[in-house]
Amino acid sequence: MRTILYYIAFLLLLIPFVASGQSRRAIAPPEFEGQGSDRVPFSPGILDGNTLYVSGQIGVDLHNRKIPDEFEAEVRTCLQNIRIVLKAAGMDYGNIDFVQVYLVNMDQFTRMNAVYASMIKSPRPARVTAGVTQLAVPNAHIEISVIAHK
Repeated sequence: MRTILYYIAFLLLLIPFVASGQSRRAIAPPEFEGQGSDRVPFSPGILDGNTLYVSGQIGVDLHNRKIPDEFEAEVRTCLQNIRIVLKAAGMDYGNIDFVQVYLVNMDQFTRMNAVYASMIKSPRPARVTAGVTQLAVPNAHIEISVIAHK
C-alpha cells in the first residue's frame, strides 16, 4: 500500500511539468504577420502554461512599418506592441512580472522612464535597463521584452 501511495504522490508531482509542456504555444497576433516564419524566425510571444514570454519589441508602427521620429512616441509604440501580444494571450500590463529594456542611448533613460511610468502602473514589475551599442533594426532606439504570468 505504501508503494502505491508513493507512486501516486510521484505522479501528482509530475502533473504541472507534463501540463506545462503540453500547453506551450506561439502567440502571434495578426498585426505581427510574418513573425515566426523563416523570414523573421521568432514568435512575438510564447505562452508556456500560465507564463508568457514576449520577444523583444521595438517601436515600429505595425501598420506602416515605420519607427516614429519622436523618441517618446517610439517608446509608447513599443509598449503598445507589447500590449497587443499580452492581449492575444488574455493578459494586460498588470500581468507583467519582469521587463528588459535596451536603450541605444542611455541619455534617453529619463525620457523612456516618463513614458513607461505613464503606461505601466503600480505595482510595477521588476525591471532591468541596459545600454547597448545597437539593435537589430538600425534606426530603432529602444527594445523591450517582458515576462508575464496569468
